[in-house]
Amino acid sequence: MSGYSLVIGNKNYSSWSLRAWLGMKHVGVEFDEIMVPLFQGDFKEEIFKYSASGKVPILKVGEDEIWDSLAICEYLNDQFPQANLWPEESYAKAIARAVSCEMHSGFFTIRNDMSMNMRRKIEGFVPSEACQIEIDRVKEIWTTCRNRFGKTGPFLFGHFTIADMMFAPIVNRFTTYQIVTGETVNAYMEAVLSMPSMKEWKEEALKEDWVIEEAEY
Repeated sequence: MSGYSLVIGNKNYSSWSLRAWLGMKHVGVEFDEIMVPLFQGDFKEEIFKYSASGKVPILKVGEDEIWDSLAICEYLNDQFPQANLWPEESYAKAIARAVSCEMHSGFFTIRNDMSMNMRRKIEGFVPSEACQIEIDRVKEIWTTCRNRFGKTGPFLFGHFTIADMMFAPIVNRFTTYQIVTGETVNAYMEAVLSMPSMKEWKEEALKEDWVIEEAEY
């Protein structure tokens, strides 16, 4: 057993689990992975064994627990400063935190209308007006960050940061629902999807046989 355990949901569906899992992979720390398949049997009771929040992901550090994706990523930034999980320059860091928090607390229509599903490609998806507004905002964030801060590498702020962890599931959603993107956004999505950790997550997601019906429409 390692000193860290990460409790996650199904890899095919659990976007918040993906964010924390990418952080753990990126800093290179060994951790035990505990999966609780969502909406299967008494999954809520099982999650409550690990955290009073009743939600995944949960990072167990010895007897302590951290039960939110962004909080887990911030903890990793503190514990592994060599990983540079935020940009170094103060304004870039502030913007990276701002867009990460915007993702963390918003984009509810995308979440509701474009469920994360690693197995599917949706043909002919037409976003609602509210969903299109959020899609356009995501593309604006990615384009602005890439143009302003991304000159030194392929990610939003050049090197891989917490901001990329926060938006990685949206990259997958844009792929699943075949959202039309421009050159800058497409190049960013390709960079995220090409990461070994993203490929590993998807490979393992495709092996799962659990089905959440409401995410299969």
